[in-house]
Amino acid sequence: MAYKMIENQNFILISNGLTRLLGNIVKILSYPFHFLFPKKRFTIPEFSPARKKLIHQQKINPVIWQTNYSNKVTLPIYCNYLFNRLLSAAYDYRYVSTEERAEYIKANADERTYKAYSQLTDGAAQADFWRVFTLYNEGGVYMDIDGHLVWSLSSIIQSEDTEVVITRRDKYTNFFLAAEKGSTFLKDTLDIIIDNIENRRIDGGVFSLTGPTTLNMALEGKQINSRRDKLTCSQGTFTNEYFQYMDKKRGKWNHAKNEDLLK
Repeated sequence: MAYKMIENQNFILISNGLTRLLGNIVKILSYPFHFLFPKKRFTIPEFSPARKKLIHQQKINPVIWQTNYSNKVTLPIYCNYLFNRLLSAAYDYRYVSTEERAEYIKANADERTYKAYSQLTDGAAQADFWRVFTLYNEGGVYMDIDGHLVWSLSSIIQSEDTEVVITRRDKYTNFFLAAEKGSTFLKDTLDIIIDNIENRRIDGGVFSLTGPTTLNMALEGKQINSRRDKLTCSQGTFTNEYFQYMDKKRGKWNHAKNEDLLK
């Protein structure tokens, strides 16, 4: 059994390496494409239904959630989306806009939670907050818009899994999260985020205010189902900051000034 598991992991790593090669080809070809067609954009649908049945029933809601400042995207981002749909054919897909994020939280959260969210000014911080709240409220799978699966999602998430969290360099990261509705660790993470906002803990930037630092704090000392990122979901293979923020210069979270993160 252990041998088969190692063999399967090696196969996934090889597949991931080949995907990286494909992603780099897409990026290289996208430079001349967008030079020739600078205004051309592709539309990520707000909803894409599953195209086949799950191979097994599971506790985690079979829905993928994504968000971005716009669903009108460059060629690499769209190729990234298509690749994910290929590996998640048994899952519904939902894209949520900036405006819809706020509307969703207002409609489903208590006054304190919505008030905290409303204090955020940075899109990445808002997305951090929204992903934790949405997965807690609905369940499902979240991936950053530049993240891509490295294997079939229905094989990554097992029937009895209540969560799947990934690690990078021995730390939990939040560009991929999967959890059942009402997951305790998501509630703990959300509570930390709200407390950070209320106490204006902005010195560590987005990363500490709403990002992976809050997830690591919530999971400290806890047993949780985790996987390596290389065996689950990678980031930045098909795209980069230039293509992701072509229509929103310096829009990445690391350009935001700490003092401007909250109203």
